[in-house]
Amino acid sequence: MRSGVTLLYTARGVRGFGDGFAVIVLPAYLSAIGYDPVRIGIVATASLLGTALLTLAIGAVASRHDLRTLLLAGAALMAATGLAFPQAEHFVFVALVAFVGTVNPSTGDLGVLVPLEHAMLAHGVSDEDRTKTFARYSLIGALSMAAGALAAAAPDFLEAAGLAKLTAFKLMFYLYAALGVLSAVLYRRLPHMRGHNRSKDGVASLAHSRPKDGVASPTYARADEKRPGALGPSRGVVTKLAALFSLDAFAGGFVVQSLLALWLFERFDLSLAAASVFFFWASVASAFSYPVAAWLAARFGLINTMVFTHIPSSVFLILAAFSNNLYVVLGLLLLRAGLSQMDVPTRTSYVMAVVTPPERAAAASFTAVPRSLASSVSPAFAGVLLTSAFPGLPLVVCGVLKIVYDVALLFSFRHIKPPEEGRQA
Repeated sequence: MRSGVTLLYTARGVRGFGDGFAVIVLPAYLSAIGYDPVRIGIVATASLLGTALLTLAIGAVASRHDLRTLLLAGAALMAATGLAFPQAEHFVFVALVAFVGTVNPSTGDLGVLVPLEHAMLAHGVSDEDRTKTFARYSLIGALSMAAGALAAAAPDFLEAAGLAKLTAFKLMFYLYAALGVLSAVLYRRLPHMRGHNRSKDGVASLAHSRPKDGVASPTYARADEKRPGALGPSRGVVTKLAALFSLDAFAGGFVVQSLLALWLFERFDLSLAAASVFFFWASVASAFSYPVAAWLAARFGLINTMVFTHIPSSVFLILAAFSNNLYVVLGLLLLRAGLSQMDVPTRTSYVMAVVTPPERAAAASFTAVPRSLASSVSPAFAGVLLTSAFPGLPLVVCGVLKIVYDVALLFSFRHIKPPEEGRQA
């Protein structure tokens, strides 16, 4: 499976590069064709809502289908999205493409392909290597998104070279489609794997049960004890996690990267080239926070790492909303970027650790779907708030809600430990 992990890392890098420029180019393109912040917020909502529903559908069928086939289908959808976006400028068509397609106005680990990749990665690594594996996965994604953010400046250079602005934007979407094709080439080399792997004797791979002390411990479970891939013994834990992750995602929807870029465009008249440089460094800061998160998690635990890096990042975001100095704002947002994503690999590792292996594909989807649904609601509100007398209000709302989430997560799950932390105790 080691070669499969490498292929998944490579595919994550390819997709990340496309996402990196798409989240910046999208609001600039929509502004160029006459969209105001309210309509841009609605398009962002449509995109996130479509992502949520498609991820839910994938979660429902993943246990009965080849994960490789599903990944190929997702890559084909990515290519189709890049081809469809430049074909029309009508609001209904753009919203429909955003709803069905894969261009995500946010960053991080949302998207139909992410839970499938998570499930495949989790099958191929041990408990001790799991957090490091997801940290590397997130690191590659963030670095590739940083490179993509730099590429978002290309329309400015193409326009300076004599190309029409809208043509330059459309070329970026065609590049996004080409990256979808490249992702499909990589996925074709992956081994076939179902969402639930069953051995010939009917015994599932190593599972985990949770004794009264809250520490997950290994046990072997019969594969026919429950429907493969469905949520069974871990349903309660997954439900609580999904609810809390939904609050976090709802808060994050107020400052998805496309809307944050729009805020910088509108508030400080930031150019596309300058924005691409800023988001490059923000992605770099996020990228190098992932291995630090794995190091911290090994010493202080997954939950503690998630919470005590997340709260300061929210404080920086709130402070940025009240500053009138562009350089202070960018500095605060960079500090936030260095801390806000440390919970991404640790959160994924924690979910994979506290459910049984047959439940991992379902748990990955059913914790991702409520997050996507919740995050799809807030961008429309954020678009309205951006037109208010205090356009920094979406940043304040996001920061306050995220702090509430962190406190609730710490209170609810500080005693439920993954297997590796239980063995260290």
